[in-house]
Amino acid sequence: MVVHISRLDRDNLLHEYGVDTQRLQPWPVLNAPFETSYAVCRAGTVSKLHTHHEQEIFVAVSGECVVECGGERQPFRAGDVAYFTPGQLHRVHNLTDEDFVFCSIWWDPEMAHRFLAEYAGSDTETFAAEAAANADENARAAEAVENAETAERVGASQ
Repeated sequence: MVVHISRLDRDNLLHEYGVDTQRLQPWPVLNAPFETSYAVCRAGTVSKLHTHHEQEIFVAVSGECVVECGGERQPFRAGDVAYFTPGQLHRVHNLTDEDFVFCSIWWDPEMAHRFLAEYAGSDTETFAAEAAANADENARAAEAVENAETAERVGASQ
């Protein structure tokens, strides 16, 4: 099994909703019931006030800003998560001298239905079932690897 990595192209972000962004989902190797984007609200800027039919969360990655939702404003900084229900007007205000970076994740019932239809009988469903059936064995294997790595570090430091 190989890990799949989608590389962010920081030099070619698109300007949408008043922020610089790159869509990370959809992604051909990943069937998921949501879509995602990487976003940068530049220092001293405000994103476009908007609403949509999907549910959405923002995950603050770095920096800080003020999140506005329904006319209410709250501080929002790295590590925080904000949730917006469908139809809520929202935006971010970056009142600082540094860029604010966040990930946006959104979903709706249609995405969930499409995911479930594609997921049923897929390799992903098979892998998930096998992983669940072998959870204890997988946990023991992971612990053995970590113990070996710890022993190697201890041996190297002596």
